[in-house]
Amino acid sequence: MGELVWEKRQFGHRARLALTPAQVRLMDDQAHAARAMWNQLHDLWQMTPKCQRALTRMDQALRQARKEIDWYAVLPAQAVLKTYFQAWRNCWDGRADEPNFKARFRTALSVDIPQGRDLQIKRVHRRWGMVNIPKVGRVRFRWTKDLPVGKLADRENRITGARLVKDGLGWHIAFRIQTLELKPEPHQGPEVGIDAGVKLPLALSDGNHQDHGRPARLPDGTADRDKWLNPQEKAKLLRLEQRAAHRKSFRKPKERSSNRLHVTYDQIRQLRARATRRAIDWQHKSTTAIANQYGTVVVEQLQITNMVKSAKGTIENPGRNVAQKSGLNRSISQEAWGRTVTLLTYKTARNGGTLVKVPAPNTSLRCSACGFVTPGSREDQATFVCKNPDCGWSANADWNAARNVLHLYRIGLVAIPAAGRAVVRRTRGVKPAAAR
Repeated sequence: MGELVWEKRQFGHRARLALTPAQVRLMDDQAHAARAMWNQLHDLWQMTPKCQRALTRMDQALRQARKEIDWYAVLPAQAVLKTYFQAWRNCWDGRADEPNFKARFRTALSVDIPQGRDLQIKRVHRRWGMVNIPKVGRVRFRWTKDLPVGKLADRENRITGARLVKDGLGWHIAFRIQTLELKPEPHQGPEVGIDAGVKLPLALSDGNHQDHGRPARLPDGTADRDKWLNPQEKAKLLRLEQRAAHRKSFRKPKERSSNRLHVTYDQIRQLRARATRRAIDWQHKSTTAIANQYGTVVVEQLQITNMVKSAKGTIENPGRNVAQKSGLNRSISQEAWGRTVTLLTYKTARNGGTLVKVPAPNTSLRCSACGFVTPGSREDQATFVCKNPDCGWSANADWNAARNVLHLYRIGLVAIPAAGRAVVRRTRGVKPAAAR
């Protein structure tokens, strides 16, 4: 029996808040004030020379602004300043991009609570808990996960802070949790290669595919952007979009939108948020099942940003098949391949497994039976037929790619990101083999 090893784990938990109309107004005021303060801090940071940038100077400027501007009082003191400096630390450490300006209509409303001791969390019911939100008061939230509060909380197991976020379904609170857990033993499960696709969301090399059963395209061939909604919700969404377009037609240029139009937009946003929640729920369940079953998960090193670029081109060099490429880009974005890899990364590590990335070129064009790349093997998006006269193997295109992904790992070709690009490194002294 080996020695027990403890390790710190940091993760988040999101819960829905049950706010009264008065509390919703207070939360909205805080979020708008936090966004305005963030933008002013960002402007002050850019105008201040690098040699004079310091937390104390920014703190003094913020305290003076709170005395002169009345609506700054709705915010907890120093909350936005700490969040802004933490954003720069994340940038300097390479965990995020540089902080930028937050636009009013393109930025999600959020308020950060940097200190966990201010929350004063208490469980009052089997399904409900109470949390203290500064400047708002005691608020109920859905208790769906045991939290380290009360007697369960100590120096190593505690809630370090939270963030309040608003989407189409209302306000939610995301707790930042720190725990001390035993380091998991190495996962003894098998190896598996995964190919992320549009027709088949997650194709596995052993045939145990993960499919959400929602077609990516409509009968007319166009991309279904609302596949996570049922027929009744799709009909309602169509009516709301038509109503919004009708009401928008009466608005004159530079005229403020009517309250009815804003209500319609809120209803549309609610349906979109419901669809997004269903998609994320399926991703969590699928990636959890994969991390529990397999010890080594192999995926492709994809440059998704480059894959979803528009094919429109320029006036001098116009693009071809622009509409088809636009539909494909929309389908790729809906599947959220990057989020799937992110979920697999931390879930495999939590179960003692590993996630490995291999180079992506030709994984969809190479035959996994004979190892040759022959022109015309991809007859369509779903079927692979090898054109090698000595082979002729046919199968699902995504399954064929998943087999190739696993084969690249077994022969030692691993893509290691370095300086913004993928570097191929052979990790094992195994001679490449064309067939398996």
